[in-house]
Amino acid sequence: MNVRAGVLFLLCCAGLIAEDAITPPDQIVENYRTAKENQEQSFDGSSMEVEIQASLPKLKKHGRLHALRRISKLGRITYEHLAFEGDGTIKSQVIARYLTAEVEAQTDNAPALAVTPANYRFSYKSKAELDGRSAYIFNIKPKKKSVGLFKGQVWIDAATYLPVLESGYWVKSPSIFLKRVALVRRFEIRDGKAVPRQVASTVDTRIWGPAELEIDFSNYSADDAPQTAANE
Repeated sequence: MNVRAGVLFLLCCAGLIAEDAITPPDQIVENYRTAKENQEQSFDGSSMEVEIQASLPKLKKHGRLHALRRISKLGRITYEHLAFEGDGTIKSQVIARYLTAEVEAQTDNAPALAVTPANYRFSYKSKAELDGRSAYIFNIKPKKKSVGLFKGQVWIDAATYLPVLESGYWVKSPSIFLKRVALVRRFEIRDGKAVPRQVASTVDTRIWGPAELEIDFSNYSADDAPQTAANE
């Protein structure tokens, strides 16, 4: 897995099949903002299975975690670890740190980290296809340097105005031990929602060299919270 190569590949593809947007860019961004707001709380009370593969190639350490990711009716994210195999360093220093960072960011700072015009400047690039769907591609740049914000691109589905792909590099490191964080997030449109499909990330660490993560999401359920409450 190579996140940087993946980003470059997507950019090249966009250039090959780019065409003029039919809808004015400002209107696309406004439609995107509205679509994002409309689904803002639609994931509350849902769950997904996650398969997280992580590695420290320089140290030849690998690990895989299977977990259940739940979002409560109040929007709180929790993970139930179901199974792990691999090196303990991967579990404690790579996967655990990633999950902790995601939980803290989403529960406490979600509005400030959202990929929306409130936090980013949008610049139209081109139109392309991804997985058979037409998408508008915008370069985005955060309005301030904060942990969790990134500089890169967002691909907006032309039919629903929801995101189907986000890619780029964090503009600020969350730790002095991390030099650079690259990411690619992919979504699938399901029942009018942009449901997470995959996240790939490469983190350049000062101690262990590059750390690579690939998170695959599956079995999305919108009614997990009532079932969980009934079982408690």
